[in-house]
Amino acid sequence: MRLVNTHYVREGSVLARPVISPSGSVLLQSGVRVTASYIERLKDMGYDVLFIQDDRLDDVEFGMSITGQTREVAYKTIKHVSSYIESGMEGSLVVDEVRAAIQKMVNDLLSSSDILGNLTEIQGYDNYTFHHSINTSIIGLVLGIASGYSERKLLELGMGILMHDIGKILIPESILNKKTPLTVEEFEEIKRHTVKGFEILRKNNDFSLLSTHVAFQHQEKWDGSGYPRGLKGSEIHEYGRITSVADVYEALTSKRVYRKAIEPNEAFEYIISQSNSHFCPTTLEVFKKHIAVYPSGSGILLSNGQRGNVVKQNPSFPNRPFVRVFYEDERELACPIDYNLAECPSLMIVSVDNR
Repeated sequence: MRLVNTHYVREGSVLARPVISPSGSVLLQSGVRVTASYIERLKDMGYDVLFIQDDRLDDVEFGMSITGQTREVAYKTIKHVSSYIESGMEGSLVVDEVRAAIQKMVNDLLSSSDILGNLTEIQGYDNYTFHHSINTSIIGLVLGIASGYSERKLLELGMGILMHDIGKILIPESILNKKTPLTVEEFEEIKRHTVKGFEILRKNNDFSLLSTHVAFQHQEKWDGSGYPRGLKGSEIHEYGRITSVADVYEALTSKRVYRKAIEPNEAFEYIISQSNSHFCPTTLEVFKKHIAVYPSGSGILLSNGQRGNVVKQNPSFPNRPFVRVFYEDERELACPIDYNLAECPSLMIVSVDNR
């Protein structure tokens, strides 16, 4: 299995993973042989990459961060909560549903054999806020697990992150999805989603105060330049520090109707560059060690001109994974070559190449 940009997917290629809608339902099952019309339709829906079967990688196991069933449960939970808010019943949030969804996520992540490399999820345009909340929760929980959090703290953190953008339900979609630059007034309205979310969650006593503060604090920055209160350094709770990193990383690597996604390695470099300004340095040390620079399955180009795919992560060297190459320039090699880049200091990944 390898990750292939939809512009390079050939008609007749076989899906190695199902194509999942933002709601968690299956659009195309794994094992389906894609047609030209399928490929064009998926492009129109905003799907940039697909996982395609490749017998040269049959011996490599690529897991998933969470199951499709868990993703569907999480999606339905956010949708259910959103419907309560839109109907003016904020005080009646079904907290047990939120807790159950996060428990499923935690269970899936703890049972994953390669949590570091399996955060890649293919996605389209629809329901960005819901999709973003789920993926941000996954990333935040990975950081919580890596920080040694107890199950109680993971549930508390995860429940807060899944609801961190719930205040956006009260922001007009015309502002959230605006393709042109926001006016000053529109940006101020966007910023109010943190306060709106906090106010919604604190009306329900079954949400812990720390969980509700994730919505309140996830836009605060380490140097005090964030909002809504301009908190600085340790004034920001650890859950808020984790969520701010996960939130930005997920946003950068997700495409929107008004901009393209950037590659995970570029998002990784940006996040690290903001240490001690936007983000807590201690949180970034955990991030550096537990979020893959090049997710498993990604296509890469090496400094020697060879091209292939990431097949496994190096936990001690996240930017130097195990790779398998199949091409030298445009010529297919007679036999694939495996490299542990941690043991090959002269070789560097120079770009992502999902052909």
